[in-house]
Amino acid sequence: MKLTQLKACGTTLLIILTLGIHAQTQVTGIVFEDLDADGKKDRKEKGLASVAVTNGVDVVLTDEKGFYSLPASEDMIVSVIKPSGYAVPVNDQNQPQFYYIHKINGSPPNDDGGVAPSGPLPSSVDFPLIRQAENPNFTVLLFGDPQADDLTNAMYFEKAIASEVEGVKDVAFGISLGDLGSRKLFGTYIGSLAKIGIPWYNVFGNHDMNVGSEDILTDETYELYFGPPNYAFNYANAHFIMLDDVIFPHPMKGGGYIGGFRDDILEFVKNDLKHVPKDKLIVVGFHIPIYEFEPGPDQFIEGDVQKLFDLLAGYDYTLSISGHTHSHNHHFFTNEEGWENDKPHHHYNPGATSGDVYKGPKDKYGTPASFMRDGTPKGYAYLYINDTAYTYEYKVSGEPLDYKMSIHIPKIVPQTKRYRGEIVVNFFQGSPLDKVEYRVDDGEWASLELTPRFDKYLLDLEYEWDHAEELPWGIRLSTPLPSSHIWSTRMLSHYALGEHTLEVRAQDWLGRTYTASKTFRMVPDHPYLQE
Repeated sequence: MKLTQLKACGTTLLIILTLGIHAQTQVTGIVFEDLDADGKKDRKEKGLASVAVTNGVDVVLTDEKGFYSLPASEDMIVSVIKPSGYAVPVNDQNQPQFYYIHKINGSPPNDDGGVAPSGPLPSSVDFPLIRQAENPNFTVLLFGDPQADDLTNAMYFEKAIASEVEGVKDVAFGISLGDLGSRKLFGTYIGSLAKIGIPWYNVFGNHDMNVGSEDILTDETYELYFGPPNYAFNYANAHFIMLDDVIFPHPMKGGGYIGGFRDDILEFVKNDLKHVPKDKLIVVGFHIPIYEFEPGPDQFIEGDVQKLFDLLAGYDYTLSISGHTHSHNHHFFTNEEGWENDKPHHHYNPGATSGDVYKGPKDKYGTPASFMRDGTPKGYAYLYINDTAYTYEYKVSGEPLDYKMSIHIPKIVPQTKRYRGEIVVNFFQGSPLDKVEYRVDDGEWASLELTPRFDKYLLDLEYEWDHAEELPWGIRLSTPLPSSHIWSTRMLSHYALGEHTLEVRAQDWLGRTYTASKTFRMVPDHPYLQE
């Protein structure tokens, strides 16, 4: 047996190979507890029973000695599904090493690089696991759409996002939800993640594709750096399934892409869930949302969401997460939408670390503030898991964790009976199930109405850009889209003259309360306009 290191543009892949070749119809190996964490199976190190291993479609459990056998093909990735209570090795850049790539002929030629020919299968493809304590109350970092598309954007990502969480404590691992960046800069992106200091998983997105290939070959460069685009792992009482849901080319249009699941990917999910108890929390991650958050052409193949829901039937604790939209969204699927379980299925779309892909005025880091099209500032999310329950917090880059909303009110309000000013609140991580209220000077709380609309601060920035006498710094923000988390009402104008404080209270569907405030000044109305 030997430990083979493959260098892939700055990423070191650790693969355990036993010398010798046998028939190529099966791939076999052992999953073992690596007591000395050296990546090699020593005589005293025993195999681990009932650990799931997959070839990307089939999923089997190891026997009492840790042995597994799976059907083999000439182009496959064999991976271990990390069991709870164990860790997979990470390389020197904190990328989990849980897979072996078998491509006899390597990747087809492309401009962005691919996997070199692997040659015949070794006689044993083994996976070391390291025992670790896993508290059922743990935290995951979620990055949506880093999009380090060029060296400038890669620098922005590292400075305003990765560096902000460098050395973060009490976080088990991180997940990037697709659109990682330029395929030629995957190594640079991985280098930024490495500084955070925790294991980091990745999801395949439409910007990560080798375009021009058939769908099953669009992930060749991704595989080189990150391994399988479809995989699973356990942590404590949660089971994570990460999937490629980008279909290329669009089956109806012949070009472009659309969200959906190939049959082999759904078969993998089906086979994986056969070995997952119904009392686990199931977290499914992919890039394109399974709900149409934005108006326009269909973003997902009709029927594919239902196919996924059918596989999740009977699991009472579920969550799905996605990127792609560059906005912050929630949807709760009900029985009427094909979700058969009693509890609604929550789909969480936590915005983008790149925001509006690095546009807009400078922020505190000297990088583009990059407000998303729904008015949410760029940032990332914490997913807090407690056994089978979960909560989340969206963290705005450069701001404290309790910065949750922007309040847009007039600075000066005339004391009059007829006034058309508004109170407009963008509760960044808000959902349609939340309640938002306001009060003035410790008065009675009054309700704000959920009113999806353009964010007023974005409209202010758009006005400033369009009416500037000199070209502003940076790149003009994209045209705003209606935000799903804006609450508003008419601004009252009967208060006493002088300074006042307007306080906003947001109560979310999880029972948490967030507050923020802003001041305004009451002044006399114009004398000639008074009644």
